Amino acid sequence: MFEKVLIANRGEIAIRVARALREMGIGSVAVYSEIDRDAPHVREADEAYLIGPATPAESYLDGAKIIEAAKKAEAEAIHPGYGFLAENAPFAKACEKASITFIGPPPKAIDAMGSKTKARAIMQKAGVPIVPGATAPVENAEAAKKQAKEIGYPIACKAAGGGGGKGFRVAMEPGDLEEAFEGAAGEGERFFSDPTVYLERYLEDPRHVEVQVLADAKGNITHLGERDCSIQRRHQKLIEEAPGPKVDPEMRERIGKIATEAAAAVGYRSAGTVEGLQVGDDYFFLEMNTRIQVEHCVTEMVTGFDIVREQIRIAAGEPLSFTQEDVELRGHAIECRINAEAAHKNFAPAPGTITGYREPAGPGVRVDSGVEAGSEVTPMYDPMVAKLIVWDNDRERATARMLRALDEYEIGGLTTLIPFHKAILATEQWRDGETCRDLTEDKKWLKTTGPAAGSTPAPAEVEDAAAEQSESSYQVEVGGKLFDVTVIGDAVAGGAAAGAKRPPKRERKSGGGAAGASEDLLAPLQGSVLKVAVEKGAEVAEGDLVCVIEAMKMENEITAHRAGKISELPAAEGGSVSLGDLLAKIE
Repeated sequence: MFEKVLIANRGEIAIRVARALREMGIGSVAVYSEIDRDAPHVREADEAYLIGPATPAESYLDGAKIIEAAKKAEAEAIHPGYGFLAENAPFAKACEKASITFIGPPPKAIDAMGSKTKARAIMQKAGVPIVPGATAPVENAEAAKKQAKEIGYPIACKAAGGGGGKGFRVAMEPGDLEEAFEGAAGEGERFFSDPTVYLERYLEDPRHVEVQVLADAKGNITHLGERDCSIQRRHQKLIEEAPGPKVDPEMRERIGKIATEAAAAVGYRSAGTVEGLQVGDDYFFLEMNTRIQVEHCVTEMVTGFDIVREQIRIAAGEPLSFTQEDVELRGHAIECRINAEAAHKNFAPAPGTITGYREPAGPGVRVDSGVEAGSEVTPMYDPMVAKLIVWDNDRERATARMLRALDEYEIGGLTTLIPFHKAILATEQWRDGETCRDLTEDKKWLKTTGPAAGSTPAPAEVEDAAAEQSESSYQVEVGGKLFDVTVIGDAVAGGAAAGAKRPPKRERKSGGGAAGASEDLLAPLQGSVLKVAVEKGAEVAEGDLVCVIEAMKMENEITAHRAGKISELPAAEGGSVSLGDLLAKIE
């Protein structure tokens, strides 16, 4: 077994892995970007190393820096978590070259399943049912039009290297295809450095059902049942549950067989997830995620198996600790993703500083989080704050427990999805086990999920409280490595020492909500301008698209707040904007 493992990630998943390592008696090493110096995941590990600036490409996505940190720490293995480098075959190969174990599947399996077109072709050859469509990429929009005619509308344009809802656009009719194709290709290029697109038939209201698999190097492959992840926005998951509310024992056995056969077809090893679409009694292979999933927790709650621990054991060459006959699903688990997003504003990202924080507790409640009071949820990374997971004997009781836990959850100074989750779990659609797409795509209904007035504490609360605390514990960075230091007596004169654990005070800027005249269309968030849909002098109606801003790995459509003429247009494609910046003036 390993003596020390580096965790190549941040936030809640880094803490989740560190906890598993501690229970196994294995030393843990954290890495962090400059903006994450005070992050909880840094303190959770036994050691921590700086790997670069806040920009992911210069830190968490820089494989060479991470391997260098692992060598400095004398770590024998690297756990990538999910996102960032988790499904990066060149990084897995680089680990092998550096004689460091990659806690994940072999590079060949990542390669095979990382390309959606390659994966579809492999699955089709293996006799696994796939969503109707192409198994080869399409070269351009013109070629896509011809192929779409054969497949039939509506058409899903998907980035070959995509995942997590990125690079997924839908053309309901031929007139939509060119824009959908270009949008998918653009997102594929930006998020995965691969503009390759393929087409498949878009199934309008399927259930998104996935199967958790585990495979060791001894030839043992098992599945841990299914998860239903049908409640999504923009093809990104919001709520997951296990078992699936519309999956009976016969289907469970059938899709479990599909998943294990898919894993065997690519010589899989480690934890992985076979995702599929359920339409009535039919089930189609969608893709395979060659990593731990965000929603692995609900499977752990209903099976009792620690999936991260099994990953580590498998990477160390040990066999699975159980067989398929040992797997039994007990009760029902639900997970709500607590994202820093404003559902009432069409899920607009809502970064900010957490001024007060209290997690729910009690029977059957689990919280996987990576924040605390004073933490900043930055636009640089994913908007997830935490995952709230509950378990009870059946779905109805689990829902009641989740609503209770959501009521207990307090996150001050930040807009989150908590009000949205409470609203959707109280609907008939949820109770009946529907996909709830009629709600998540209904802007009028979403507006009713806004946070209650007065529910956000004043930003000063946490800073005032922190200022009253006695300070004696500090973190000092030496040569890129973080050390804990205890100061006996008064703190450094003039205030806290650099690197202190206490969250630093930050200058607070106005959100700009009421600033400027009524003609001003202001940026509701910080980000990069991907597209400007209007020209100076153009006439627009209220609700017309003005521009698209990318923030926190999401594309956000900014629409005209009134009808009129565009007299000024500071927004420019490729440029960056801050909260409250003028995008356009509409007279």
